Amino acid sequence: MAKTTAAPPPAPNLFDAPRPGSNLPEFSVSDLSRQLKRTVEETFGLVRVRGEIGSCKLHSSGHMYLSLKDETAVLDAVCWKGQVSKLGLRPEVGMDVICTGKLTTYMGSSKYQMVIESMALAGVGALLKMLEERKKKLAAEGLFDPARKQLLPYLPEVIGVVTSPTGAVIRDILHRLADRFPRRVLVWPVAVQGEAAAAQVVAALRGFNALPLDGPVPRPDVLIVARGGGSVEDLMPFNDESVVRAVADSMIPIISAVGHETDTTLIDYAADVRAPTPTAAAEIAVPVRDNLLAQVLDDGARLNGAMLRMTRERKEKLALLSRALGDPARATEPLMQRLDERAERLALAWQGCFTRARGRLAEASGKLRHPRDLVQLAAQRLQHQTHRLQSGGRERLFQADKRLERLTTLLEALSPRAVLGRGYGLVYDAQGHLVTHAAAMKRGDKVRIELQDGTRGASVED
Repeated sequence: MAKTTAAPPPAPNLFDAPRPGSNLPEFSVSDLSRQLKRTVEETFGLVRVRGEIGSCKLHSSGHMYLSLKDETAVLDAVCWKGQVSKLGLRPEVGMDVICTGKLTTYMGSSKYQMVIESMALAGVGALLKMLEERKKKLAAEGLFDPARKQLLPYLPEVIGVVTSPTGAVIRDILHRLADRFPRRVLVWPVAVQGEAAAAQVVAALRGFNALPLDGPVPRPDVLIVARGGGSVEDLMPFNDESVVRAVADSMIPIISAVGHETDTTLIDYAADVRAPTPTAAAEIAVPVRDNLLAQVLDDGARLNGAMLRMTRERKEKLALLSRALGDPARATEPLMQRLDERAERLALAWQGCFTRARGRLAEASGKLRHPRDLVQLAAQRLQHQTHRLQSGGRERLFQADKRLERLTTLLEALSPRAVLGRGYGLVYDAQGHLVTHAAAMKRGDKVRIELQDGTRGASVED
């Protein structure tokens, strides 16, 4: 049976070539990306997406990059710099939000993303959840610790109020202060709701704390942060993290008076005292002047009565003591008599002591020699010693003179100039040195010859 050989497979086509009958279009990567971008943007021109913020990053350029997620999917999103400040809230990880915007693609990494134009919390429940998580975070940092809270001054001289200058809140505070105890009030006007409210409240708190103690504008002794009631959304500036931190950092005691009694904001926990209403804040800040005056008068009357009672009791005690002591003169008369006796005995003792001392002095003076005799005896001894010294001195002087004479005779005999009288002479060279050897001189040298009656110059010829 003949063996057959299989035909070899066709060689792969290394270069693209149009296939017969094919009408499949060909795109470049950029063309395909642009068409996808156009399709997505036309199909999803404006969308609302609800989700939980999974990540959130504010770039140094001002743009915000974040992601929205649910149980099964993640959507990247971006909010451009111009829209970040208009969002009305500060996005945080874990927030449940509803974002409005459009879908687009990012050709640089082949992904789609949402461009956010507005953002809102997904209902009151989401807002309350966010506030609860923020409260736990700030509490963990110790911003709500009771140990940080300061005591309010009993009667402040200056009160600072951070609130809207046109609302009923400031009028209620001023009216209540005037009724209770008029004080100087400094108002720092701020917006109490809206996007700019939080930044303005922070600026007001830091501005009050920055005032110098002795400056032209007095620094308040206590601050009141106040606004009227409103919805949870209206009170959001006072739940802002920056406002809470500014309240906690304040060196001036702060009374929080935001909303009605049932309203609670995060600055209520950071403030030193929470007031249920702005009017109550004014009542907490100062006492009632009339009550204070009445208390002062009552305290004065009680103090006066106490002084009178104490004086009366002391007088009664003094009277009892005086009766128990009796007449003081009877106690001092024996002492006076004893003093007279002691004085008399002291005078007699002094006279006896003086007499005995004078006797001992007379006895001692009899044993002493008269100073004149002592001087005369000393003069005799001095004269005797002088005579002995003079006699011995003359003898020693005579012996010394004879010895000096012998030495002088010996010196003259040994002197080289003694031979000059016998016809000898001394020869000196030009430098004045004595010449003792003929070899030290040569022909032409100048010499000086000293004789008995003088000197002469000479020169060596031979």
